[in-house]
Amino acid sequence: MGIPVAQIDSIILRHRLSSQIISVFVMAAREVEGREPAPTAVGVDSHSVKTAEAGGPRGFDAGKKIKGRKRHVAVDTLGLPIECQVTAASVQDRDALAPLLSVVHRKSPWVTKSFVDGSYQGDEAQRAAFEASRISITVVKRADKQVSGFIVLPKRWVVERTLGWINRARRLSKNFEATIESSLAWLQLALAFFLMRRLARAKVGSD
Repeated sequence: MGIPVAQIDSIILRHRLSSQIISVFVMAAREVEGREPAPTAVGVDSHSVKTAEAGGPRGFDAGKKIKGRKRHVAVDTLGLPIECQVTAASVQDRDALAPLLSVVHRKSPWVTKSFVDGSYQGDEAQRAAFEASRISITVVKRADKQVSGFIVLPKRWVVERTLGWINRARRLSKNFEATIESSLAWLQLALAFFLMRRLARAKVGSD
């Protein structure tokens, strides 16, 4: 049995409202930092999380050896969320790039640059992403001599820090939701609270 049309409309409306609220918070936070309200560059990354017994769409991330879902995020140079999406963990990063940047372009048409890691390499995927968004793609690679371990990479550390912030949300430590829509809703809720705390701290500091 399919999902009733009224329920689908309600899900779409809630997602749009949450996305709009986050966009307003981001603009306010950027202005507090002395930046223009609209960003011109984004960092893109993803991370996979295990799912619980609730079931629903899921997949296997062969690179991270995780069965679950994957969160894709695009953030500005301050690490503030511009767009976030959720898919099965089996979705390749490069395949998710075009849909993600396409929405970034619609929401922030002033964005002209994006910085990604090596998992987004591939001429075909990057061409599709550019055609969908008109946003240039720069791959920031690890140093050739680095085999393993963590190293701070220019432009890349910002989005990785944001993923770290997301992991601090207890509800997001594992994907407990039965649907992709619910997973996205909880991710957006966590990001909205993070932005509200950031704005509150800035207000206290200015008083």
